[in-house]
Amino acid sequence: AWIPKKKGLQDVGIKKNLRSPGVMITQFIETLPEGKSHPDFTRKPIALTIQEGKFAFFKAIVTGDPQPTVTWSRNNGDVSDTSRYQTKYDPNSNEHTFEMPNVKPDQADTYKCFATNEFGQAIVTVVLNVIEGKDCLLSIDDKLIKIRPKAEQPERKEGEIDPKFWELLISAEKKDYERICSEFGVTDFRWMLKKLNEMKKEREEEQAAFVKNLSNLKPIEVNPDGIASFEIDMDLIDPSSSIFIYKDGVMVPYTKELGDQMKHSLKQVGRKYIFSVRDLMPDDAGLYQLDVGDVNMFSTDFKIPMVDFLVKIQEVKAIEREDAVFECVLSNPFSKILWFGKNLPLEQGDKYDIQVSEDKLIHRLVVKDCMVVDKGIYSACAGIKSCNAWLIVEADKDAPKGKKSARKTTRAGGSGVDLQKVAQEQQAKLEKDREERKEQIKVAKEAAAAAPPPESPPATAGVKTEVASTGKKNLCMHSNVNMEPGITCGLSDIYALRGNPAELSVKMNMDRDGSWFKDGEQLNSGAGVNIKKDGTSHKLTIQSCRDDDSGVYRFVSGDQNTQGKVTVGDVPEFDPDDLHKFSKPVIIRVGQNAAFKMPFPPQESLVVSWFRDGTEIKDGGGVKIVREPNHSRLLLRDCLRTDAGEIKIQLKNPFGAVEATSQLIVLDRPGPPEGPVETVETTSSIIEIKWNPPKDDGGSAVTNYIIERQQAGQNLWTKLGDVSADKTSFRDRNVTHGKKYNYRIYAENPEGLSDTLETTDSIMAGIMILSGPPGAPKVVSATKSCIKLTWSPPEDDRGVPIIGYQLEKRKKDTNQWIALNAVKEPIEDVNYAVKDITEGAEYEFRVSAINESGSGDPSPPSEMVCAKNPNMRPCFKDPEDFIVVRAGNSVRIKICYEAEPPPQITWLKDDEPISPWFHIVNTEGMSQLVIPSSKRSDSAIYTIKAKNSVGEASFDIEVRVTDEPKTPGPVELEQTVQGKVVISWAPSPDEELDDRLYYMVSQRDSNTRMWKTVADRLFTKTYTAINILPGIEYHFRVYAKNDMGLSDPSQSPTWGVNNNRVNSTNVCFERPPSILVPLKVHTPPKGYQLYMTCAVRGCPTPTVSWYLNDVCINFDNNYYITNSFGVCSMFILRVRQQDSGNYKVVAVNSLGKAECSTKLIVKGKVNLL
Repeated sequence: AWIPKKKGLQDVGIKKNLRSPGVMITQFIETLPEGKSHPDFTRKPIALTIQEGKFAFFKAIVTGDPQPTVTWSRNNGDVSDTSRYQTKYDPNSNEHTFEMPNVKPDQADTYKCFATNEFGQAIVTVVLNVIEGKDCLLSIDDKLIKIRPKAEQPERKEGEIDPKFWELLISAEKKDYERICSEFGVTDFRWMLKKLNEMKKEREEEQAAFVKNLSNLKPIEVNPDGIASFEIDMDLIDPSSSIFIYKDGVMVPYTKELGDQMKHSLKQVGRKYIFSVRDLMPDDAGLYQLDVGDVNMFSTDFKIPMVDFLVKIQEVKAIEREDAVFECVLSNPFSKILWFGKNLPLEQGDKYDIQVSEDKLIHRLVVKDCMVVDKGIYSACAGIKSCNAWLIVEADKDAPKGKKSARKTTRAGGSGVDLQKVAQEQQAKLEKDREERKEQIKVAKEAAAAAPPPESPPATAGVKTEVASTGKKNLCMHSNVNMEPGITCGLSDIYALRGNPAELSVKMNMDRDGSWFKDGEQLNSGAGVNIKKDGTSHKLTIQSCRDDDSGVYRFVSGDQNTQGKVTVGDVPEFDPDDLHKFSKPVIIRVGQNAAFKMPFPPQESLVVSWFRDGTEIKDGGGVKIVREPNHSRLLLRDCLRTDAGEIKIQLKNPFGAVEATSQLIVLDRPGPPEGPVETVETTSSIIEIKWNPPKDDGGSAVTNYIIERQQAGQNLWTKLGDVSADKTSFRDRNVTHGKKYNYRIYAENPEGLSDTLETTDSIMAGIMILSGPPGAPKVVSATKSCIKLTWSPPEDDRGVPIIGYQLEKRKKDTNQWIALNAVKEPIEDVNYAVKDITEGAEYEFRVSAINESGSGDPSPPSEMVCAKNPNMRPCFKDPEDFIVVRAGNSVRIKICYEAEPPPQITWLKDDEPISPWFHIVNTEGMSQLVIPSSKRSDSAIYTIKAKNSVGEASFDIEVRVTDEPKTPGPVELEQTVQGKVVISWAPSPDEELDDRLYYMVSQRDSNTRMWKTVADRLFTKTYTAINILPGIEYHFRVYAKNDMGLSDPSQSPTWGVNNNRVNSTNVCFERPPSILVPLKVHTPPKGYQLYMTCAVRGCPTPTVSWYLNDVCINFDNNYYITNSFGVCSMFILRVRQQDSGNYKVVAVNSLGKAECSTKLIVKGKVNLL
């Protein structure tokens, strides 16, 4: 609907934008100027639910020409306070941002974003929800358990159960109860079940206030695509209820609209809600809870085991019907990992064998009896770590053709390394780590036992001593001189650089002697070791650390002792050749992968990190980081220009760190030249334009610019030339005065052409010269669907050739002229048929001449004309005057006509009114007479009459209802003249009912044995056959024929040999039928062809019939049966199981009968390979 605008006489149209649902667009004029557009949102603000005190913001991107102005408002309040509301615009990304720092609960509201220009306005609404309070937890008055953030959890008393235990039980299945109780140390199951039932009942009562039904609770798990998700089905009572997600009691921000772009997303499909976590990291583990309002609906615990792949699965190439093996080794024992094939989970069964070693470090997947369909990508997932590889299945070239190859006993694949050795080394390493941890715990307990009682306050502060070159400090405790001897500052583990000094220091609470030991052996000063005592301080100095200085050092004084471990090593270092090779820049093109590899000597406790422009690069997404014992690789997939920069690898161990730097250069075609295109000069013969260089040269310098031109109104772009990179202007000297041109410019570098910079408006050569008005349009004819117009060219074209015309229409009682064609699509002739009209409406028209400068002055309007058909007498269009119908079928007589005004239709039968059983269907321009079930008596002349105020017309249609004729009567033969035979017959019973019935005569002689038609369209009942020769037998057949076809024939007596027989000798050739060659037994496979034959003789020629299980099959279309001079054949194209049985051939003539039989056995189906 169009709503008048308050200012001016323009109209305002309101329409829903199809590209961005939820945007209301108000257009101020019906037809936008060429090249202009109303505002629209290409990115809408997203609804936000946020915690009080956080930073809230909305972002939007708008389009429109001219550039729209963007403003923000809220339904219940003002947004002018700049301390609470800030509006920003980024010209590079074209983003408009509305920010609310430190958001408050009173700012929760519905906000609107307005984008306005002179042609329209676009509005979008967005809701901000603010959660009050800092903990975002359930109310303290709630009786059920609540999960607090870890920082706010109170210290539990001994024997108190973790609240997380109850939350997991409420959402878990019964089969998981025992496992959860074992994890939390609960052994009283009877008490647990009783308590759980009470809590479940209370929770369900609270949930009933928000949901109607809750089902299909699926705990969180990692999917094949590396995304963790959990699902829940629920029917919300109020669909607008707020849904919150918590992790360990802390609210998780998520999105519903950008699920593929943000880490957390909540997707709704019908009544199913799916929460997903992307780019998994170890800190994503925790208890996830879904709340509706302030009531918990579902809780699930996400555990991420600390495990990695020491040996990953490798690509396997297998031959068809061979087993394929994928195997890997883990860094920690894992009872079961997940295997996936082509993104589908795999389970133990007939097809797949999943094996785990006794130490649970080696895992194998065996794909049994590989076929081509098993080809694809297979992956192994352990926690959040995964690896994948291809399975390629090749056809068995040695397999016999047409047969299935035998199952092979060989296996393809494997990792190519000694997995058992790798697993044993890892097992030894894990055992060593466990022993070290036990030793550390033991030392800590001994140190705690040697410490003074806590109620005795220290008299002097302990002294902290740094270990040389490491910055590590010894464990110091306070002491009191009045107490029993004790160590106040003991030893700790230190790392010392090879060749540098190291110092161990012990502080006691009184002056006492002590001894130093290394790996159980007592140490004395000398040989690079210096032991010194200064009062209560004891020091051991290693002057220059060597590898054999590593060990466990222990200080003993009386019954007091302390120990620490000294590890001697070096800062990691790179090989100079590898460092030089790595420092060379890596140059790639956009879309390619960039790979960096840095070898280094194998070391323990080595941390490898990669950085780009000072920011650490994490594994995931388009980044793949591979860490091997002696090297590390970085792979950046599908690089963009923004990925270019400094790439750095850092090796770090307890002794220090070393770095190596390289450069990544990503080459691309340049960005488009900077606009807008400016017109420097325009004359009748020259147009000069200029532009600015592109912001991004694509990594290599721009070499030149290419300029193309398009004449306004045409589609062809023509290259004008190119200019060097230091010149950003171009003069076009090949222009025509008055014509408009569009230009576009490309920037070119060695990588290719940039996107184009185009002129926003066409540029005219010289000044605009418009044509004068043409003559007023004249109406040639008018109907309800078309009005034909003609006009005369303008008297003054003002020296510029006319290329066409623009036609406009105006409906009566309106002021708006509507163009029927665009200026770019001119009407080339001076006449036009207008079809965009409404029946019964009145219109007037005007026309303007179009030249190269545009549309000129409009002509005077035409006379008002009404869109309706002119009055005319009825006339019929291409009717049929004769119709033949088989008796019993329906008769449909369809007659089309033209008349204005619509006529009155009348049907007659033989000039009499038709029967009420007949149906008449009248529509606009057509009338139809229907006789549902016709009889011979319905044959007649039917007349249709059409009459209106202008005149009348009628038309006759002959309808003949008939059927196939009956057979003529007996045929008689008589010879009156030598060589001629008169054939006569009795008439067909249908001759009296059908005046179009006639007869046809066929003849066959004993020489040719072929029937041929000798007479047709006979309306008499006699015919004289000529050229009748003696000694030859003749047979004649007489058929009745009408519009529906032929009758069955009436056979004549035999004429010929018997009639002219010479009675000198009594010779008889007649004999009963006999079988010359019998049928044979056939056993073809199912689907094969079958050809069965036998030979029969007899005189007269016997009639041969075929039988299957005593059922005649002569007329069955599944069998092709022939009889050629006594050779009887039966052919089956593809034998079926039901074709099996006893087949019999029976030959019969007037003298007797002969028969033979056989059996057909169809074998089962044969598999063809």
